[in-house]
Amino acid sequence: MAKYSRIEKEKRTIEMMIRLYCRRHEKNGMLCDKCRELLAYAHARLSRCPFGDKKQSCRHCPIHCYSPSMRNQIRVVMRYSGPRMLLFAPIEFLRHLK
Repeated sequence: MAKYSRIEKEKRTIEMMIRLYCRRHEKNGMLCDKCRELLAYAHARLSRCPFGDKKQSCRHCPIHCYSPSMRNQIRVVMRYSGPRMLLFAPIEFLRHLK
């Protein structure tokens, strides 16, 4: 099994959440432009995280690196996808809780 950095794990989790949101909530077969843009933005922010592998959950982070509009979009996605990940990706859900 490959060992991923904390940032890589966060990227995988956020991608799952955005894909789940776009597929189930927006009823898209593939990522729409808006969700693709949000995913690229989230990956860019995670790549530039000053805490690196010592990163904590974004919710508890003292630095808010998302712009207000993107923060609102990601919040909507997480509110929808978070609980549903327990059904669609239970292992990732449990890892995300750590």
